Amino acid sequence: MKTVITGAAGLLGWHLQCHLSVLDGWKDTVVALDRQAFNDDAVLDAALAGADVVVHCAGINRAGDDELEQGNINLANRLVDSLVRVGGKPHLLYSNTIHKERDNAYGRGKAGAGRVFQEWAEAHGARYSELVLPHVFGEGGRPFYNSAVFTFCQQIVDGEPLSINAGGMLELLHAQDICARIVESVERGQTGEMRLKGRVISAAEVAGKLSAMHASYAGHVVPDLRDAFDLQLFNTLRSFLYPAHYPCELTLHTDNRGSLFEAVKADNGGQAFLSTTKPGITRGNHFHFGKVERFLVIRGEAVIRLRRLFDDEVKEFRVSGDEPVYIDMPTLHTHSITNVGDGELMTLFWSHEIFDPESPDTYFLPVLQDQES
Repeated sequence: MKTVITGAAGLLGWHLQCHLSVLDGWKDTVVALDRQAFNDDAVLDAALAGADVVVHCAGINRAGDDELEQGNINLANRLVDSLVRVGGKPHLLYSNTIHKERDNAYGRGKAGAGRVFQEWAEAHGARYSELVLPHVFGEGGRPFYNSAVFTFCQQIVDGEPLSINAGGMLELLHAQDICARIVESVERGQTGEMRLKGRVISAAEVAGKLSAMHASYAGHVVPDLRDAFDLQLFNTLRSFLYPAHYPCELTLHTDNRGSLFEAVKADNGGQAFLSTTKPGITRGNHFHFGKVERFLVIRGEAVIRLRRLFDDEVKEFRVSGDEPVYIDMPTLHTHSITNVGDGELMTLFWSHEIFDPESPDTYFLPVLQDQES
C-alpha cells in the first residue's frame, strides 16, 4: 500500500514515518515529502501517482495573516491539482485542527483547505477523512512555536522561568496516538470528520508535572511512569535533554572492601538485565516507541551509538566500567553498544517496565547502515 506523507519533516509527519516503519503492509511503500519535494511538480506528481493513501500533514502555522489563511488553502489546491494530473484517487486524510472553527486567519485557512479536499473527494469519488486534532505533543517538538509543552520543556532544560498562562487549558494528544488512529481509519475505510480526544489539563498542571519530573530525574530518580500520559510527557521532556544531558555520572564509593554505586533509582520498579559481551561484538541495534531503557557498563570498555530515525547522524559515547555512567536511550532513536575492549564487557540494562513478549516495544534497526546485527 503506497502511502504519501506531506509535511514529513514536521512533528506529526516524522512520527507517522516512525509509526509506519514497523507495520507490515505499510513500511516498504512510504513516500515522505518535505517542503522542497512538495513544491517540485515533478517530484509531487511522481509521489502521488499510484498512491493508495495520502496523509496531508503540511501546513503553515506561523506567518502573516494573508499567508496563514491563503497559504494553507494553496497547499490544499496544490495537492489536489497534482492528484487530478496523475488521475489519483487515494484515501486522503487531512490533519486539521480544532482551531478551524475560530474566525481568524489560521482558522479560516485550515477550514478552507478542508473544503478544497472535500470538494475534490466528492468530484472524484475518493475517500476523504478529516482528523480534527487537539494540541499535539511528542518527541521532536519545536519550542516557542505552537505548543506550550515544548516551550515548557525547553525552558526547564535551560533553567529559565516558565511562561505559564495561569488560566490556560490544553487538550493534549501524543503524536503516536494520532498515527494509530490514522492507520485504523484507513484499514476500516472510515471517512468524514473525526474528532480525536486528548487529555484535558491546565497549562499550569502540565508545567508542574514536567518540572517535578525534571527535578526527580536530575537527582537520578526516574519518576513514576505507570500512567501512559505521564510516560509520554517524560519521554517528550527527555527528547529535549538528549544529547547534552548524557552520559550521567554516578558517584563511585570505594574503600578497602571494594566499590559501590547506585545503578538505578525509580519511583516504580522496572526490570534489570545483566549481560556479558565478547570483544568486538555489538548488542542492540533496535529502538523503542515508549520504553525507557538504560545502558550502564559495569566492566570493560564500550562505545554506545545512537541515531534518530530517518536521520543519518550517529552520536557516539565512549564508556568504561572504571567510571560508571548511564545513558538512557531516547525513544525513536535506534541504539547499540559495542565491546571495544580486549576483555569481556559487562553491562546492566534497565527498563521502566517488565518485559512483555506479547508487546516488547523493541524494533530492529541498525545504527550503522553496514551492521547486520
